[in-house]
Amino acid sequence: MTRRLVVAVLSAVALFGGILFYVGYGFYDVGADTPHWEITRKVMETVRNRSIAVRASRIELPDLQDEQLVLKGAGQYAAMCVNCHLAPEQTDSEIRPGLYPKPPNLSEQRFDPKTVFWVTKHGLKMSGMPAWGLGHDDEAIWSIVAFVTKLPGLSAEHYKDMVARAPPDKEMESMDKGDGKKPEKGGKPTTAMQMQTEQKGEHKH
Repeated sequence: MTRRLVVAVLSAVALFGGILFYVGYGFYDVGADTPHWEITRKVMETVRNRSIAVRASRIELPDLQDEQLVLKGAGQYAAMCVNCHLAPEQTDSEIRPGLYPKPPNLSEQRFDPKTVFWVTKHGLKMSGMPAWGLGHDDEAIWSIVAFVTKLPGLSAEHYKDMVARAPPDKEMESMDKGDGKKPEKGGKPTTAMQMQTEQKGEHKH
């Protein structure tokens, strides 16, 4: 029994020492253009999915069918999310190819609303997903969730129409002040939402 214990302890020490050596000498490539090992990816995805599921299960859903909430979410999505999560008939964006892990295409994939809310609000470590809840209240986050539940199946024209009809948003307007403004040729500032709409139009053509 004592011999087995000694062997077990020595094996654990050797494994721990090997890990420290590997990490300490920077052998692991953390570049976003180099995928994780398969076992690393599976472990990280399991940890991520279980963490989200436990926390999202405590969330209470509001009424996500409210038309004004959905329209507000369309504007928020166009300003904050579309470059990573795409729009109907959009196949790629400038930033998306360089992201790892690859963000889901929300114009094609459906997710549980509680999961979407939690991830949108809190973000995800070691990914390109920011914690939007640090600068936006729960109502704004729920509006995005409400819109995302309607997004799969929308045509490109319907999407553009919803974004165009989105109500003005105070939070987005405050973000557009200062460095967030882009002067138009006539001297008027362009909001983030207007910029995104223009980019989508350019992408289509």
